[in-house]
Amino acid sequence: MTSQVSTPAEQADGADEAVLGEQRKPVGEKEVKRLDRVIIRFAGDSGDGMQLTGDRFTSETASFGNDLSTLPNFPAEIRAPAGTLPGVSSFQLHFADHDILTPGDAPNVLVAMNPAALKANLADVPRGADIIVNTDEFTKRPMAKVGYATSPLEDGTLEAYNVHPVPLTTLTVEALKDFGLPRKEAERSKNMFALGLLSWMYHRPTEGTERFLRQKFAKKPEVAEANVAAFRAGWNFGETTEDFAASYEVAPATKAFPTGTYRNISGNLALAYGLIAASRQADLPLYLGSYPITPASDILHELSKHKNFGVRTFQAEDEIAGIGAALGAAFGGSLAVTTTSGPGVALKSETIGLAVSLELPLLIVDIQRGGPSTGLPTKTEQADLLQAMFGRNGEAPVPVVAPKTPADCFDAALDAARIALTYRTPVFLLSDGYLANGSEPWRIPDTDELPDLRVQFATTPNHTLADGTDVFWPYKRDPHTLARPWAIPGTPGLEHRIGGIEKQDGTGNISYDPANHDLMVRTRQAKIDGIHVPDLEIDDPDQARTLVIGWGSTYGPITAAVRRLRAQGEPIAQAHLRHLNPFPRNLGEALQRFDKVVIPEMNLGQLATLIRAKYLVDAQSYTQVNGMPFKAEQLATALKEAIHV
Repeated sequence: MTSQVSTPAEQADGADEAVLGEQRKPVGEKEVKRLDRVIIRFAGDSGDGMQLTGDRFTSETASFGNDLSTLPNFPAEIRAPAGTLPGVSSFQLHFADHDILTPGDAPNVLVAMNPAALKANLADVPRGADIIVNTDEFTKRPMAKVGYATSPLEDGTLEAYNVHPVPLTTLTVEALKDFGLPRKEAERSKNMFALGLLSWMYHRPTEGTERFLRQKFAKKPEVAEANVAAFRAGWNFGETTEDFAASYEVAPATKAFPTGTYRNISGNLALAYGLIAASRQADLPLYLGSYPITPASDILHELSKHKNFGVRTFQAEDEIAGIGAALGAAFGGSLAVTTTSGPGVALKSETIGLAVSLELPLLIVDIQRGGPSTGLPTKTEQADLLQAMFGRNGEAPVPVVAPKTPADCFDAALDAARIALTYRTPVFLLSDGYLANGSEPWRIPDTDELPDLRVQFATTPNHTLADGTDVFWPYKRDPHTLARPWAIPGTPGLEHRIGGIEKQDGTGNISYDPANHDLMVRTRQAKIDGIHVPDLEIDDPDQARTLVIGWGSTYGPITAAVRRLRAQGEPIAQAHLRHLNPFPRNLGEALQRFDKVVIPEMNLGQLATLIRAKYLVDAQSYTQVNGMPFKAEQLATALKEAIHV
């Protein structure tokens, strides 16, 4: 959980001199242009290594000190049909010398490895943008497969763009001819050639990528050196070819971040680190009971690496077994977690209800994806909010916490653990595919900045009967939190019954008494309603009459849209919810201050439904369910219309 990346200030002082200084020499007479930001999209067949290429470019960009945001986008199939539109995989990276919030609306540079990649992404590319195409793939059969009757490189389709035709495959094979690799094996390194070319264009560091390749293929050193050679060949091609008359500099974002040690981090990785940090701060072992499911599986993979922190991971045979094991671990005194996505939540619902009844701390991490059913496994959506709120039989309230950025997944995990441990309740942590797979810089916190999450297990009897006998009542509550005592198995004298049948208040005995059931239902609800969450903060510098409010991953696009509107002189207020159950106590009062409330969501209006019902506010929904995050310009246009209607 440590990082080798220095502070932004150190990166600016060191990287600019060490990296840019070295790389300017071979540029020769070519022009070097300074830019404040760039959006690059790598696109190709799902077997072309676009995710790896994007990850490496991102890592070098992070080490250089730019602010960044990424958007991986790939098919659900393990190996989608080659050369087809459904098989296109892409990786978009937005990096800048200042604070940014989204992966960008439209790429300034598109790298298209084949006709399918070009056709699938061309609609997003603005006029005048650069398109780098692998001309070797633009032959009759690949073009026909995606509906090109004639070559788009020759028929005027691309006349509005700056097209750079590069025979990537041929150049890669030629660069690797001395390695003795079969042609098909050599062709697989063309993504590294493209990475080298783009690294030259934007003065990215190279040492980290070469080190990564040698480590990744340590057991096949000839493959490692071939990839390094392809990477260097791409760099040299950019340096020597006449087709690229200029290279570009995007300075480090020296003013975008507070001083600290930073690293690039994805949402799933940040969430995994947050869970480990929570277990250490609680001084409890971390137990993950899980079943693999896209896009949550990376959390299981990451946590399985950290046995040295007392982490135990169990890959169960199905979703029900995963959460059942996690709930058993909670009973046994662990910080218990189960990870899944929307379909898995449906399967886990009965055990979540059991956890509500048992009043044990349990984190249910739901990395939302497109639904219903199997839906769109690799695409993003925010459509599980109502399932998290109400997707159980009976009155079974569960707190809901939602991170807003990839880096914020770390803090949200700590917050969810705080609630679960303090109030003895299962807690939903609602991330989504956009946050899970996307990445951004994250300041590594000092341990003394982390909250103290330690809890006290029950060790002695807590109630005295009328005859003076001291006994243990498992449902005798803390008067402030309404949490019941946590007595782990094996504690002498604290044996007690657990199960799904209603319990008698205090004693925990089985009870069918109507009045007792009414009391227990209302008490469990009161416990959730009484959870302490911070008041909602309203960003309203201009005393606006319109409020835009969001939750989860809509934070970046909403904030970017608000910035655009304010730059145009449009007054608009913004608020963002992390806690969706219970809502912040001042939410109702805050909503009443505005004439209009607009709620953008990647669903059909689930938060808007909750807010309308609870606060009787005529909130306007702005929704999208296409598997992709909002674009800032799209939201800015919609919000401007709302202001002036």
